[in-house]
Amino acid sequence: MLLIVDDDLAIRTSLILLLKKEGFEVRGVGSPDETFDILKTVTPELILLDLNFSIETSGKEGMQLLQQIKKRYPAIPVILITGWGTIDLAVRGMKEGAIDFITKPWQNDHVLQSVRTILNLSQTLPLSGSRKKLEQQYHFENIVGQDPTLLDILETVGRVASTDAAVLITGESGTGKELIAEAIHMNSKRKSRPFVKVNLGGISSTLFESELFGHVRGAFTDAKTDRLGRFELAHKGSIFLDEIGELDLSSQVKLLRVLQERTFEPLGSSKSRTVDVRVICATNRNLEEMVAQGTFREDLYYRINLITVKLPALRERPDDIPLLSEFFVNNLKTIYQRPNLRLSPAAMKWLRTLQLQGNIRQLKNLVERTVLLSGSDTLDIADLQRNLSGGTQPSAQKNLPEVGAITLEEMEYQMITKAMQFHQNKVSKVARSLGITRFALYRRLEKYGISYESEDV
Repeated sequence: MLLIVDDDLAIRTSLILLLKKEGFEVRGVGSPDETFDILKTVTPELILLDLNFSIETSGKEGMQLLQQIKKRYPAIPVILITGWGTIDLAVRGMKEGAIDFITKPWQNDHVLQSVRTILNLSQTLPLSGSRKKLEQQYHFENIVGQDPTLLDILETVGRVASTDAAVLITGESGTGKELIAEAIHMNSKRKSRPFVKVNLGGISSTLFESELFGHVRGAFTDAKTDRLGRFELAHKGSIFLDEIGELDLSSQVKLLRVLQERTFEPLGSSKSRTVDVRVICATNRNLEEMVAQGTFREDLYYRINLITVKLPALRERPDDIPLLSEFFVNNLKTIYQRPNLRLSPAAMKWLRTLQLQGNIRQLKNLVERTVLLSGSDTLDIADLQRNLSGGTQPSAQKNLPEVGAITLEEMEYQMITKAMQFHQNKVSKVARSLGITRFALYRRLEKYGISYESEDV
């Protein structure tokens, strides 16, 4: 049974009719007293609670009721209902224990989607227990590992994939956040629809609206034709917003609006368009700290992290390093037509001891570089050591210049030019190898006057 708590009879009736039509058992009440009368006799699966119980819109009564409900019945999930103008109330409510919020005027599809998502997430399912059992239930072909922490994460991914819950994936650079996002999409009901990836760190604030929401012809000087934005391309599918912590505050407001209202206007157009997307975000930054510092909006933070998946660093699951290394070698056998490629047992053991600050990405680069530069099909410790870089061994410090011999800017310039040569001016690869975003790399290339060819973001 679902419980609607709202003093406005029209709103209450509207929600009851909507949910009953979809097969839910629903009851409605108009006051706190009626709410607790119901709760004494029955435990609802979910409560939809309006925060405003009077003409004034302070939300005081609704907030007090929420606090009382969570104190007496902490297991009951609560979805808040509030107006866009009082969204700060919803944020306060999330801190008090609410699980999600809907703004008025709502879209029926959005309400139903939110209700179904919360009900699905509240179901207690048995843990699968092993990688083999997980493989029988879900599609995780591209995610390698047997570490218990990783298996717990995959269990969570499998459970939330079938819902439309917003997921925030956190973890250091190179830990596989994009692979997890793809797994969420491929195990969802939207798997036959588009999966659109957007690297927000590579989009400047001036291009943000055009890239995300599209533009119409004549919207700006170079807008020769209409262009669909990433959200419209992802309609009915999933959109992966990588490096969301890189967004400036003005872009955060625009993003929150489309996530909240499911509508947007292409740049240069006054016509709103509706979009149905599942949102998956990722960052290697601490968004909670950014919220405290005022550099990331609190309301956006609560909107994108209904479920948070934190990926461990590779050094925290060392037993998976040999498995990953073997996986990369097997792929390279086909790519470079070297069927006899293998890692020696000693090399496998040695790889397990590495700290690998660049995580899976660094391990993959190390293995591939060794394969390319080694004349032998059996890769040993010495082969790997010759190609190891990035501060994973003590001898790496010997290659650093003496203190005072070179400025930080000169060192940065040399490293960027070296990386550009190594990766043949491929900006995406250079940015990844340096551990920065494409947008940050573009700024440095312009700063040092290094020529480059622009890539589509």
